[in-house]
Amino acid sequence: MSTAKRRGRPPRKPAAAATAEPSVVSEPSAIEDTADDEVRETAAKQAFDLPSISATDIFQGQSYTFHSEIPSAVRDDPTASITLGVDEAGRGPVLGPMVYGIAYCLSEYEESFKKKGFDDSKKLTAQVRCDLLQEICTSATELHANVGWAVRVMSARDISAGMLRPAGVGAYNLNAQAHDTTMNLIDEVLKKGVNVKEIFVDTVGPAATYQAKLQRRFPSTKVTVSKKADSLYPSVSVASVCAKVTRDFALEEYFKLASGSDEASNNGSGYPSDPKTVAYLKGSMDSLFGWGSEIRFSWSTAAGMLKKDAEVVDWPDNDDEGNGDIGAFMSASAAGSDVRYWFGKPATAAEL
Repeated sequence: MSTAKRRGRPPRKPAAAATAEPSVVSEPSAIEDTADDEVRETAAKQAFDLPSISATDIFQGQSYTFHSEIPSAVRDDPTASITLGVDEAGRGPVLGPMVYGIAYCLSEYEESFKKKGFDDSKKLTAQVRCDLLQEICTSATELHANVGWAVRVMSARDISAGMLRPAGVGAYNLNAQAHDTTMNLIDEVLKKGVNVKEIFVDTVGPAATYQAKLQRRFPSTKVTVSKKADSLYPSVSVASVCAKVTRDFALEEYFKLASGSDEASNNGSGYPSDPKTVAYLKGSMDSLFGWGSEIRFSWSTAAGMLKKDAEVVDWPDNDDEGNGDIGAFMSASAAGSDVRYWFGKPATAAEL
């Protein structure tokens, strides 16, 4: 996964309709819905250009990864032991991306995070979270010199595409996606030459099993996986803030682009129990296509609405002669079929 750079905003236009099969409901065990009655605080006003926001990717429903530069304190002492924390934001919502964040620093610096005000992001106000991440992103500050961070923005569309894969391929459940994302982010930092010696991770699934899995993947580090790690380990608290602020800004950016306005509408926390989110789902649903790339079609909340209020589409099985499978017409073996060239034919080397 390559580092994503912020790109200019795409033209203002309505969000493209998604084409996932609306009648498929994901397995309940694949979703850890921790929603309660709290309504997400309105995201802090975007007072700075958050580098982990890629407007084009967000609007198009593309997942992407952002890595900060290696902080000077780490770069200047390449043999020093580094501590890295991992946390996520947006696991349970039906609306918007799930964001995984990591943060790393010299092991001896980690305790300084508490003095700076870092904690589990859910315990901090939106403005405090925003201010902390802004300081990390601002040159000539202590946090900028000491903290490296990265996020993987996992789009609602890609999450659902994995969870709704056909039986022959096998569903890519949310826990598996979370584990792979965590390992990829850590691996990318290691490949940059960062001397990570200790890793703290907020658990997904049974902590002992997950810890053993990560320890096998990263044998030269000490791995600790724990519940409430974002409250127990300062580096995880920082990762929690990076993930949460990025998710809040990403949602705000999406709704600004989708509406063509400089003000994002308040559609709630994104959790299925949030009345504002439910109102958005009902009010924005297309009877044929459902929603755009901002909704997780694999959530039972979305699937239930589609089943109740959307058009029903029957996908007939292929007959004995293979009729019904349009893929057969697009293959090279379909000799003489002009259908292959409806969208243009491949360019030859000479034409290129």
